Amino acid sequence: MSRTVLIVDDEASIREMIAVALEMADFCIIEAENSQQAHARIVDEHPDLVLLDWMLPGTSGIELARRLKRDDTTREVPIILLTARGEEDNKIQGLESGADDYITKPFSPRELVARLKAVLRRTTPRGVEETVEVNGLALDPASHRVSVDGRSLEIGPTEYRLLQFFMTHQERAYTRAQLLDQVWGGNVYVEERTVDVHIRRLRKALGDDHQQLVQTVRGTGYRFSTR
Repeated sequence: MSRTVLIVDDEASIREMIAVALEMADFCIIEAENSQQAHARIVDEHPDLVLLDWMLPGTSGIELARRLKRDDTTREVPIILLTARGEEDNKIQGLESGADDYITKPFSPRELVARLKAVLRRTTPRGVEETVEVNGLALDPASHRVSVDGRSLEIGPTEYRLLQFFMTHQERAYTRAQLLDQVWGGNVYVEERTVDVHIRRLRKALGDDHQQLVQTVRGTGYRFSTR
């Protein structure tokens, strides 16, 4: 499954050079030339990783990194900072902002691809690439199938995404607004009660033995729990 990388740099020639190297390594590429554009694309399109230039016009890359890590809906997106600054204290500042890695220009395409793959291996939650299983309920992202004790379940695309999010973020309560951000995308105009409709459909698809895993949390929203 191809992973999506957002390249954020105000120089089109640098974005193009990086895009060519990453496309050859089988990554999907989206681009942004400033922090505002980047934030909108992250919220809308949920890239697997952000390659973020430190020096951007307006809001700097490091300020954007801090903002992303403060927000519950974007804090898990891995970030690699790109910069011409090589001094040790700048590297520490970059990592303290929440970045997962730091690459100093100039860099080779091979080094960049290797560092991207290393960060993705470290930060990918179970169930995004490998099968995740709870009490006989299994979700396999490779085949996009959900099964119970080996028997396939009929499940709609939204219910699948909802279940995948729940199974990779267990035991934590999420509000309807947070679920809309994570499953539907932040700028999609969907009413919060739509979440309730899809939760009902998901429970029905899971059947009597597993629907209790999707729990209603009064006054908050929902959580996926085996307790």
